[in-house]
Amino acid sequence: MRILHTADLHLGRQFHGISLEEDHAAILEQLLDAIETHRPDVFIIAGDIFDRAAPPASSVRQFNNFLRRVASETDAAVVMIAGNHDSGDRIGSMSVMTDARRALIRGALLAEEVPLVLHDASGPVAFSGLPFAYEFAARDCFGDETIAIPEHVIRAQIASARRHVPEGARWVVVAHAFVEGGATSDAERPLARVGGIETVRHDTFEGAHYVALGHLHLPHHVGAPHIRYSGAPLAFGFDEAGGTKGMTLVDLDGDGAAAIATIPFKPARGVRILRGKMEDLLSGEPSDDFIKAVLSDEVPLIDPMKRLRERYPNACQIVYARDERAPEIKSLVGLQAAVHDPAQVIRDFLLQVRSEDPAEAELELIGSALADLRQVEVDA
Repeated sequence: MRILHTADLHLGRQFHGISLEEDHAAILEQLLDAIETHRPDVFIIAGDIFDRAAPPASSVRQFNNFLRRVASETDAAVVMIAGNHDSGDRIGSMSVMTDARRALIRGALLAEEVPLVLHDASGPVAFSGLPFAYEFAARDCFGDETIAIPEHVIRAQIASARRHVPEGARWVVVAHAFVEGGATSDAERPLARVGGIETVRHDTFEGAHYVALGHLHLPHHVGAPHIRYSGAPLAFGFDEAGGTKGMTLVDLDGDGAAAIATIPFKPARGVRILRGKMEDLLSGEPSDDFIKAVLSDEVPLIDPMKRLRERYPNACQIVYARDERAPEIKSLVGLQAAVHDPAQVIRDFLLQVRSEDPAEAELELIGSALADLRQVEVDA
């Protein structure tokens, strides 16, 4: 049985305010080409089809057209689940009027996880799609008030799914979760409440011959080679600059052993970090890639972003090398000193979330607000 596995499309997402619609169109076209070229029996999307529960209408049309082409131009069956960014009801509605012999589309939780069962020369293969759900929804669905963390949710789903796997069938599980030991990037949204235990142990999937995971955006396996994240097709942050993205091609033999290969994506625009003096960067080859510039100029430049975008129209971020902090070499003394300087704490926070220092007017506003607070303390 041949399987093509992808996840975390995040249709409708932007990169630092720049639309990714054309980038996603290129990725969807490459997925179609891969299905036509490699002829998988099953095409899996392991959640986070859209970037938010109410995606732009253009993204919905884009995905609907893609699915229509998969159905009409290929023979692949489709297994698809909702991720934590998706609306389960929206994804579930896509299963209406589909051919149940060729598609398993799972949006909201069900107490009975019935698989899609396909056959090859070696017999049946059961595909269980486990959509993402929060604990409160799982408690209601499974009638179990002890469900308190994401692992409990997955274990309840696995127990339900296992009951419906035919005797002797090979078993493929599709899930959207943070499996213990997984490699993170900056773009994933937490799956648990603040302070909660987010991870799921890999032995939760015991008995499955292949586990097609979504949620983490870097391609890798966890616990065992057959428990795998395909990763997101696009990079969504500069922490992924230089990384390779791909879809996962799996050949499941008659005994359930999985031979795994990666088919690389070719993004329409890359994600790069350029380092050096501004005059050197401006002498480089023009590019439509997303650019972060780390300037080594000692003196602050006038309107550097405008100048950079004349050569790199999708430049998104500029920092000065002298301002880059290496957290691993910060001293504890320095951290303790910062705590006693509220203005510096606020400045560091803004730098962390926006990747750029606050403007002069913002610093003046912060200083004024802190002065007012100090005066209130004196008056009290």
